[in-house]
Amino acid sequence: MDVIVNPTPKLQGNIGALSSKNYTTRYLLVAALAEGTSTVYFPAHSEDSDAMRRCIQDLGATLIEDDEKAIITGFGKHPKDVKELNVGNAGAVLRFLMGIASLCSDVTFVNTYPDSLGKRPHDDLIVALSQLGVEVEHNDGRLPITIRGGHPIGGKIKVSGEVSSQYLSALLFLTPLLEEDSEIEVLGDLKSKVVVGQTLEVLEQAGIVIHASEDYMVFRVPGRQSYEAKTYTVQGDYPGSAAILAAAAVTQSDVIVERLSATSKQGERAIVDVLKMMEVPLTHENDIVHVQGNGTLKAIEFDGDAATDAVLAMVAAAVFAEGTSRFYNVENLRYKECDRITDYLAELRKAGANVEERQAEIIVHGRPEGVEGGVEINAHYDHRVIMALSIVGLRSKQPIRIKDAHHVAKSYPQFFDHMKALGAQVEWVDSL
Repeated sequence: MDVIVNPTPKLQGNIGALSSKNYTTRYLLVAALAEGTSTVYFPAHSEDSDAMRRCIQDLGATLIEDDEKAIITGFGKHPKDVKELNVGNAGAVLRFLMGIASLCSDVTFVNTYPDSLGKRPHDDLIVALSQLGVEVEHNDGRLPITIRGGHPIGGKIKVSGEVSSQYLSALLFLTPLLEEDSEIEVLGDLKSKVVVGQTLEVLEQAGIVIHASEDYMVFRVPGRQSYEAKTYTVQGDYPGSAAILAAAAVTQSDVIVERLSATSKQGERAIVDVLKMMEVPLTHENDIVHVQGNGTLKAIEFDGDAATDAVLAMVAAAVFAEGTSRFYNVENLRYKECDRITDYLAELRKAGANVEERQAEIIVHGRPEGVEGGVEINAHYDHRVIMALSIVGLRSKQPIRIKDAHHVAKSYPQFFDHMKALGAQVEWVDSL
């Protein structure tokens, strides 16, 4: 399905933030790794979190769910031997479970999204797992990937942090369960350190002890640990809410988003600070962000590494700012569902934005008068690109049509419902 986004001068209303996808997938995993029954309140429902639900059940966990909570009885250190796992298009779920699958004898992760996740490399994790004595069969670092493990060993492990922090997180979930103590050394510049902080936060809540150096470059992990069955509550999701907040910032608006903790460890919380820097009128009190946009924004410079999943929404807002904005230290955007620098900027240019790319930077020459629009745009099956392009459509002079916009369901299935509730003029149409 495609979406047509029509020019929309005003947004108004209240919505509750979706539950965090990142925390949901982590809580579901640690619950599965516990022996006993855990409860996760307010888990996210999206293609990514549903992929984790499906796979932990395939590996032997039981899951009972109602509107408020998921009750999971885990498999502990002994996942069921399964032949195949299908993570859909969920890169983080794939990488976390490649680690856990090394406790199984022979598991193949199938390739059901050859044009998206199927193109993404996982070499750095494959190299790290081989140091644990795990045999990995792969397609030049890409899916399909077969893990032949059973008895991974601890010890000294080196893993690159240059492409993604998810490889490190995968090892942090696995190594506490091994018989030996482990020491994990991160090579190169670790991307998205804030997200590693989320992993460590969840592991600590699950009763796991990990000794991390202050710079997150060395981790000492005692072996022979067990995950504890616990009760968890998922906080509101900043990455998805960033698109809503940016949409409010570029329009005349009076928009409230609830369930956004001011003390959250989600790096994308920076969207609030960035919009303030852009001189968008807003307040953030009692877990409520209230934007009263006037459509006027100032250009900024921002280090995007800690807020990866909010950068595209920030860039969309900067399209309409006065002056030139620069988002730097964002090279890891290239290794997501699509190349979120080259591919995204190509589509922004189609809509009339004035943007430039560097290897690790996005430069935006703002057009406060708006952009032309009137084009069909390819979002490259990427949920973050779909949301960001929708923001641009609100201030386009002519409607824009976003191809295959249903892929927004990867993280935020209700995104267009929420946008409509705030007054956005969007409509679903059949793909041509």
